Amino acid sequence: MTTLTCFKAYDIRGRLGDTLDARIVEAVGRGFARARGAKRVVVGRDVRASSEELCAALARGLIAEGCEVMDLGLCGTEEVYFATDHLGVDGGLCVTASHNPIDYNGVKLVKTGARPLSPEELDAVRVAAEGALDEPPAADVVATPVDARPAYVERVVSFVDPAALRPLRVLVNAGNGAAGPTFDAIAEVLGRAGAPAEFVRMHHAPDPTFPNGIPNPLLPENQPVTGDAVVREGCDLGLAWDGDFDRCFFFDHEGRFIPGEYMVGLLAAAFLADHPGAKIVHDPRVTWNTIDLVKELGGEPVQARTGHAFLKAAMREADAVYGGEMSAHHYFRDFMYCDSGMIPALLVIAHVSATGRSLADLVASRRAAFPSSGEINFRVEDADAATARVLDRFAPEAARRDDTDGVSLEFADWRFNLRRSNTEPLLRLNVETRGDAALLDRQVQTLTALIEG
Repeated sequence: MTTLTCFKAYDIRGRLGDTLDARIVEAVGRGFARARGAKRVVVGRDVRASSEELCAALARGLIAEGCEVMDLGLCGTEEVYFATDHLGVDGGLCVTASHNPIDYNGVKLVKTGARPLSPEELDAVRVAAEGALDEPPAADVVATPVDARPAYVERVVSFVDPAALRPLRVLVNAGNGAAGPTFDAIAEVLGRAGAPAEFVRMHHAPDPTFPNGIPNPLLPENQPVTGDAVVREGCDLGLAWDGDFDRCFFFDHEGRFIPGEYMVGLLAAAFLADHPGAKIVHDPRVTWNTIDLVKELGGEPVQARTGHAFLKAAMREADAVYGGEMSAHHYFRDFMYCDSGMIPALLVIAHVSATGRSLADLVASRRAAFPSSGEINFRVEDADAATARVLDRFAPEAARRDDTDGVSLEFADWRFNLRRSNTEPLLRLNVETRGDAALLDRQVQTLTALIEG
């Protein structure tokens, strides 16, 4: 039996014509229906040139197994999440490769209520899909078009009071991905509700050729495009999405990129203003700013392992109002505990409006109090040996060790997290200090030398 290597830790991702094609995706549809016992399913797709064909193949496989398939068409992953819950169906599948290279594609999958599949459940889909690979192709069929966007927009806008927004000028960079049409629908509702915000659109039209590059604003080399435009257009702040817009990235009025760990703290503060004492979930990579801020505001910080399945599970268990990862995934209790790239965009605009302070001002003191290295990636031949060198040097003198995800060592005035990537052959390092940028630089240099051997 063929082994499908496109199944990853959380979803399906593969190189077109190599580990992923229409035949494989049709088998994924069959496998999902068989493993999940699904009868009603929602599908959607991003803007990639291959996504329409793959989504049709996915629908064929599902329908061949007796599923009723509702097709959202071009949309964001979070719209599939929403429709899965809103329509009360048995699962949702979005054909997307998010920010991967242009010759990749994939599928993100959820079950009833937009809950993520556990590793065991995803593996069951893989086994069932592998069993379906050699079956004759399914007949050409057409899924039923469904428009869930108006209900989705209503839910997203419900997170803010449009009339309370200030007349801010906001640059929005859709990166020629799927975000443009969805944001237009949100902006239209905001306008009708009295929001005075002005939006300057950039790279807005969906384009499968990605003429301005694959939208991945987390990469430092991609950030000046948005940052420079914020300054050029005289905007109060800017934001940019990745390809399927489940991540949103922020820039202040001077065009500076705001690292994700500070945005987690900012959004936590915004929620705690309306939900005193609430629980806030965070990942273990960079923690001090979030923990300090949440405790200062009377909330309860809860740590979870990195990755959407772990964050969502921890949020449900704790009934947390909000959860955030430094990688710009933000999760919301009132959005099925799912991640969204549109909700944080509105929440930050609302928070800037409510405080009367600039985004730069809101995070300046936090960045000074807890300097952070940002995530540093290392390609090493032997990750275990590299990790061992680091632990031999620092573990004996650490005040605290945490193995929630990789290894975190904490000292009086600095800490670090070192972990393997779940999706790539990389070691990922994050370092933070208590108000000491010089110490941060020194420890990054020391750790880099140890990791690189």
